[in-house]
Amino acid sequence: MSVFIAVVLIGSSIPMLLDQPVLWIGIAVNAVVGLFIGYTFTNLRYIIDGDTLSIRCGFLYKKSIPIHAIKRVEESRSPLSSPAASLDRLEIIYNKFDSILISPKEKQAFIDELVKENPDIVVLYRKK
Repeated sequence: MSVFIAVVLIGSSIPMLLDQPVLWIGIAVNAVVGLFIGYTFTNLRYIIDGDTLSIRCGFLYKKSIPIHAIKRVEESRSPLSSPAASLDRLEIIYNKFDSILISPKEKQAFIDELVKENPDIVVLYRKK
């Protein structure tokens, strides 16, 4: 996703640089957007602390989910907006109807840690 975003931001900045006079405001807006997205991606954390899964995405998003409330973990490629930096995601289904998409780097180790805390979690893998 970061490559796609970079291509869009750089691609939209090139015509602004070539235009006379140079459209510095547009380049500045693209730079601010790029820095914000970079900050968000680099400050994305999934923390398992005891019986709680904490999800943090920059200063915009913070959520805590009790691991005993997690019913199912499924592999997903859903493009829906979520605190995930990749499209290779896990969907965490918890409580009665709640879910969230995340993208931990080490998916299997992450799943293993969740299941260690709550053995009742059903894990569904995508067909290869």
